[in-house]
Amino acid sequence: MHIILWIAVALVIGTVGTGVLLTFQDYLATRTKLKKALRYNLFVFIPLFLMAILVLIPDISLAAAENPVSASGLGFIAAALCTGLATIGAGYAVGAVGSSALGAVSEDPKILGKTLIFVGLAEGIAIYGLIISILILGRL
Repeated sequence: MHIILWIAVALVIGTVGTGVLLTFQDYLATRTKLKKALRYNLFVFIPLFLMAILVLIPDISLAAAENPVSASGLGFIAAALCTGLATIGAGYAVGAVGSSALGAVSEDPKILGKTLIFVGLAEGIAIYGLIISILILGRL
């Protein structure tokens, strides 16, 4: 149990420490350097985070086992990915469409109803993901 705690502490210190170190070295002066630092931070954080999950919750690695008791784990993973990725996509779409709609409405207030339709269509992506995950969970 102590090794798990040390892995988690190293994960947090490594990620936060890298960001703080690069910030105080005036490394983030330009946009390209900011993207490079963020990319480096994500390429370090995501694999370490996945390894920590596999160490902390070893039953996740049994989700793909061939016995029927744990084979339903893939269904739970599919439902979670379906809902999560659809929600992320909907958030991105609503952010892009909402900001554009706000700019358009500020120029012409008569088109408020039309812009709300586009925001609603973008939000529908999350509802579709939720419906598919409910269908997946219904099959388990």
